[in-house]
Amino acid sequence: MHLVLIGYFNTALVPLGADLYSYSISDIQQTVGASSGTGLPVIIAFVFLTGIFISCIKYLPVKVKIGPKWSLFFPILSLFQYITPFNSFTINFPTEYENNLTINKPAFFLSASSDYFFHSNAEVDIYADGYIGDFEGFTTQGIKFEYPYETQYPFYHSNQSPDVLSPYFQALKTQPNLVIILVEGLGRAFSNEGAYLGNFTPFIDSLADKSLYWKNMLSAGGRTFAVLPALLSSLPFGENGILEMGPAIPKHLSLYTILKRNGYRTSFYYGGETEFDGMKTYLVNNHVDEIIEEKSFPTGYIKLPPSTNNFTWGYSDDELFRYYLKKRNGALSKKPELNVILTVSTHNPFLIPNQGKYIQMVKNRMGKLGFNANKQAEYSNFMNQYSSIMYTDESLKKFFQEYQKRPDYTNTIFVITGDHRLPEIPISTKIDRYHVPLLIYSPMLKRTAQFASISTHFDITPSLLAMLQNQLNFNLPKTGASWMGDGLDTARNFRNIHQYPLMQNKSTLIDFILEDYHINGNTLFKITDNMEETAIKDEVKLSQLQAAFSIFKKKNAKLILGFKMVPDSLISRYGIN
Repeated sequence: MHLVLIGYFNTALVPLGADLYSYSISDIQQTVGASSGTGLPVIIAFVFLTGIFISCIKYLPVKVKIGPKWSLFFPILSLFQYITPFNSFTINFPTEYENNLTINKPAFFLSASSDYFFHSNAEVDIYADGYIGDFEGFTTQGIKFEYPYETQYPFYHSNQSPDVLSPYFQALKTQPNLVIILVEGLGRAFSNEGAYLGNFTPFIDSLADKSLYWKNMLSAGGRTFAVLPALLSSLPFGENGILEMGPAIPKHLSLYTILKRNGYRTSFYYGGETEFDGMKTYLVNNHVDEIIEEKSFPTGYIKLPPSTNNFTWGYSDDELFRYYLKKRNGALSKKPELNVILTVSTHNPFLIPNQGKYIQMVKNRMGKLGFNANKQAEYSNFMNQYSSIMYTDESLKKFFQEYQKRPDYTNTIFVITGDHRLPEIPISTKIDRYHVPLLIYSPMLKRTAQFASISTHFDITPSLLAMLQNQLNFNLPKTGASWMGDGLDTARNFRNIHQYPLMQNKSTLIDFILEDYHINGNTLFKITDNMEETAIKDEVKLSQLQAAFSIFKKKNAKLILGFKMVPDSLISRYGIN
């Protein structure tokens, strides 16, 4: 077990926990297939050492004789170790990666497994005293949601998000096209100016200068499972990520359904299989007009290079964008469109077309960034990861160069963000795994801006709809909505007016942000500009965040038990039946 878990860590750079139980067999097969063949040597070593272990049990007892005194020594020593604090002795290292590197992998896995099977989110006592009422010890500058029908609809609130985007746009004369590009693994750690690992996305950085750019955006989850429901529907998590509920996902409103009700044609483009992470069911439930995935591509398009065990995630980003542009050319001058594109090339095993070219680009980039020989040698351990990042950045550059030739370019709003920060490059802090950039770019922008305030994927749909409602009088719910988010914060200075949970993986819901604080389990962190954080001791503030987190868990537990998101009347009027 220890060898297998070390093998997993060497590939993913995060320890395996109870997230193993939240994936389907097909999802696990895909993930294992992406490991570039590292699993087979580990399995062979496991079998070999198991054979040695069994042989020792069989043959050593007849060769080694231990007297009664020594026989008692080992259980007494074990008991002594158990009742002393040595078994819980830990050292906190400077980075999250170093802490993950040094923990006992089987102990972590078994502890997480125990929590998963015996402390499930579904078993939360939603009527316990700790959940009664709101905690009055904190305030935020954002919208305080009011829940007039909380006993029936725990997330349905009467608030409307303010229109913060219109001041940056020219007056919208017609319904704009929306193109949302979700870049697999795109983290702020290695993208755009001020990235602590260095800026390896020169095109995205140049586009940020022409955009509305949030440098302190947070994804809702640490893996891809969270991005579609959070960004497009501002949905809570359920027990294991809401997509795991499959066809039982509560009926809800989304950017997809509301825009479709307002005359839009909707689509989703992905180079891999949409069954992964339950994306297909979500898209079908939201009545997406066109779902393009791996099996949709015709001949003439090239997949990503296969790993040593002949596995590939699907089609490269170049081919995905090329197919998108070809398909969408036939839709010009028809309905306005909402098109969502999810890339896949920046994903383990990080094998891309013409990889040697991009490895050289990484080396040139390191020279341009002024890296010394020692730092370049350190980065050489992650050359495939960085080369895939630069490949995707160049793919985006070519995509925009082609898109500018289209007549609908001038009436299009582009939203670009990462689904999460890829963990296969060492993570520095607990919150680093969620830290992604957000760009809203359009030829219709009349001015650009960079925002240091914190927002999350939950905030994007409420703000986009608020602008469309304000400028084009879209048909939107007037009485309220069930969005988790209250809208993007456009403050130029660093601050956080939101309070949200963040989900590491499908089985780990232990992160919560409020003001410039973040809790991970029972540890409190103080967040500073550029999303750096330091563990602090403040029992009052820790209790405040834990109480706010408990309020969310109460609502989330009701959702798991089958409560509805919004009244059926809203679904019939503003959704798609």
